[in-house]
Amino acid sequence: MLSKLPTNLSPYIALRLLKKYCDSGNLALAHKLFDEIPEPNLHSWTILISAYTKQGRANDAIKLYSILRKQNIQPDRLALLSVAKACAASGDLNKAKEIHEDAISVGFHRDISVGNALVDMYGKCKCYELAQRVFTELPVKDVISWTSLLSCYVNCGLHRQALAALRQMRLNGLWPNSVTLSSVLPACSELKDLNSGREIHGYVVKNGMGENEFVSSAIIDMYASCLSLRQAQLVFDNMPVRDLVSWNVILTAYFTNGEFDKAVNLFGQMRFQRVELNCDSWNAVIAGCMQNQRNTQALEMLIKMQEFGLKPNQITITSVLPACTSLDSLRGGKEVHGYVYRNVISDDITITTALVYMYAKCGELEISRQFSIQCLKGILSLGIQ
Repeated sequence: MLSKLPTNLSPYIALRLLKKYCDSGNLALAHKLFDEIPEPNLHSWTILISAYTKQGRANDAIKLYSILRKQNIQPDRLALLSVAKACAASGDLNKAKEIHEDAISVGFHRDISVGNALVDMYGKCKCYELAQRVFTELPVKDVISWTSLLSCYVNCGLHRQALAALRQMRLNGLWPNSVTLSSVLPACSELKDLNSGREIHGYVVKNGMGENEFVSSAIIDMYASCLSLRQAQLVFDNMPVRDLVSWNVILTAYFTNGEFDKAVNLFGQMRFQRVELNCDSWNAVIAGCMQNQRNTQALEMLIKMQEFGLKPNQITITSVLPACTSLDSLRGGKEVHGYVYRNVISDDITITTALVYMYAKCGELEISRQFSIQCLKGILSLGIQ
């Protein structure tokens, strides 16, 4: 239930109160107050847009910004930064282009902070052409500019371009920071480029970044992807503090490299050391069981995951359904299907496809056919959008 709002507030007090509600995360009350302000100024709009963005409600932030523009209010630098971040989170390319046009119309597209946000936004929307254009037009480029471009290339699967941009960044006299390196290391992983990965690792050690958990986790993943498990383990062992991400990365590394027993032992070690497991931890184990043809164990891990109070997600379901297929376990498959239905993730195309295959392999051809139709409708709807 919403608290009663004070009445007859001065514009200054209303603005202070709006910021207080937003900072405390009470967006319902903040929006109610905002609606009662007779003529909210741009600062008020920006505070609320920024709050929605920070709370992970990107679509609400974008909707609010659209209302602002319909009222012919010109955005300023802070408004553009907030909505660009929201658009990056939503991945809405059409809205991204509108925001870019607004930045151009008010003359902020060459501002380094706004420009960096636009590059990052286009990267998250997987539009590297426009990200490159914004980057090229920036009169001054800093480490954040280059990092945003590198991240864009990696996000778009342009891994060689990402490594080339890293080299160009160094030629321009800029030093990569921990964010830059954790962003570009996945390019080495995807390309299995051990030489470039080692160069980056050397730079990390030389510049005292080895204690950064994000960088170390990315290095572990790089070595594992390049089939250098021993080096991956050494990096992990030398980490002064190991976060859950680094544990999950080394766990996945052993599974994907066929070291099933070592991976299971490591998972046991995580539980013994009371590492707080999340969905990614259990998904790594379930996927690892499947990769190593341990289908019964995969189903057992699914049960244990729920006993630990964690809900399987889309990745869990798509990983475990083939186990029901391989074991001809129609009952197990139906139980997984029931979970999907109860948790309202049955419209996911990836899961629907897995259900089609599972029911077909278990001899339930009519049910499989029904899911095939549902899957086709989902694919067509994506095409229409």
